[in-house]
Order: sequence, then C-alpha cells, then structure tokens
Amino acid sequence: MALAEVDRRTPWAAAKRRSLRIHGMLTFMSEKLGKKYAENTRETIRRQVIHQLVLAHVADRNPDDPSLPTNHPRTHYAISEAALAVLRAHGSSSFAEAVQAFHGKRPSLTELYAAHRASTRVPVVLPSGKEISLSPGRHNELQAVVLTEFAQRFTPGATLLYLGDTEEKHLVVDRAALAALGVPVSVHDKLPDVVLHVPERGWLVLIEVVTSRGPVSPKRKLELEAHLAGATPHRIYLSAFPDFREFKKHLDNIAWETEVWIAEMPGHMIHFNGDKFLGPAAPAAAEGVR
Repeated sequence: MALAEVDRRTPWAAAKRRSLRIHGMLTFMSEKLGKKYAENTRETIRRQVIHQLVLAHVADRNPDDPSLPTNHPRTHYAISEAALAVLRAHGSSSFAEAVQAFHGKRPSLTELYAAHRASTRVPVVLPSGKEISLSPGRHNELQAVVLTEFAQRFTPGATLLYLGDTEEKHLVVDRAALAALGVPVSVHDKLPDVVLHVPERGWLVLIEVVTSRGPVSPKRKLELEAHLAGATPHRIYLSAFPDFREFKKHLDNIAWETEVWIAEMPGHMIHFNGDKFLGPAAPAAAEGVR
C-alpha cells in the first residue's frame, strides 16, 4: 500500500508508482495507516516482507539504478508496472483477467519456492545403484554420506531395507525383506534411520544418524533389542556423526557393544566393544571391513 500510495480512503484505481526506502514505508504506515513500527524493524521488513515481494515481481528493487547493492544506503523499492496494473483493476470486472495476465508472464512465489526446494534436495545413490533424492537438511545430508561413504567402505554388497526421510517419514521400506528376516514390519517406525542387510555376513546394521536426535544409547539399544528379538541376522548398532565435535557431545550416552562412525574421518570407526578388537593395527593400506 505504501509503494502504491494507497490508504484506506484511496480507490485502487488511483494507485501510483513511486520509489520508497524502508524508512519511507514506515512513515507511510504510521501516518496513513496508523501502524507504527520501530526504526529497528527495518531489516526485518526488508528480509521478511520486501524481499518476498521482489521475488514475486510485485516490487522492483532500485528500478532506476539496478546496480545498487541491497545494503546500499540509497536502496529503494517501487511497485512493479505489472503489479500496478493489477492493483488498479482491483474491484473492477477486469480484476480476474489482470491477475491471470500477471501470473501468465511470470511464475508465482509458490512456484518459485517449489523450484528452489527441488533444486536443494539431497541426491543419493543407494547400494543397489538406484538414485533417489532426500528432502534438504543436515540430517538427510548425513544420511546420504552414510549410504555412500560408510556403506561402500564397511558394508560392501549391503542391501538397503529401510531409510527414513525428515520430510517423507519413510522413504524406503522393503517390507517383504524385513519380514523375511524376522523384523516386525508393523513397528518399522521404531527402526533407526538406516537399516542395511549384509547377507554374506549375516549382519543387520542398524544406524542412528545423529544430528538433532541422539545416538544408540543404552535405553535405545534395549528398545531396539526388544523389537528385534525375533530377527535372524546378527545385529550391529551404529551411531553416525557428522564430525568429532558432535560425537563428543554424545560421548557419555553411547551404549557399549555398539559402533561409532564419524563422517569427517570416513575410513575409521570407534568400537565401544571392550577387548573384542584388542590387537595390533592392520597396515595403513588395509581399510574397510576386516
């Protein structure tokens, strides 16, 4: 309304195009609309209101000097010519047609956001070679690394039976294979983030990906053991961390007889397994499963 110089008494047909800085908009809001905002809200208005109007082509930033950076003291905004035509038609019989013409020339903000969301999805190649994409986020980024770096190094030939997704909840669930191994399919939401099956070793690798949620704690391990009491493969519990800093945050809550893998050191593992692995280290070139 400030950019179009329209207040409560101004007909939409009289909308104008003028350039204003954020301060000028605040002044209009106060004097013409009775909405008073503190000067220290300018940055919030710029980022959470004006930025979206610019993205949606409702407003233009620095229309007479597009070379000015966003944070320049003289940065100003104006209603776009296309949006001005729609505003002037508001309340008339041609309004719907004007809106349709506006959207026909450029994508809506919803479409722009959807396209950006698709472009930021996390691509990942499953052990089977199938390519999928996970919703964006730190948790799924680490899951993708687990499926590529960890699985390739330590569980070659593994089959992915379960993969969660922060957005889609259950992205991969091989119900038939889980049932055949004695894993109760009805409680698959109780499973950890990633479940791998290594048939030739008789392993069921249960991986908690630790970003926002916790590792395989003593409580979590007991819970999983109860759910998987009828499972036929040997169960291996693993907590996967993005870096050593995150690992140290959870160090006192990791169950014994479990494994730890840290993405920033992908060729190594930490074994919370007592004297099971006591012995001399293998030659430096020998990496992976022993």
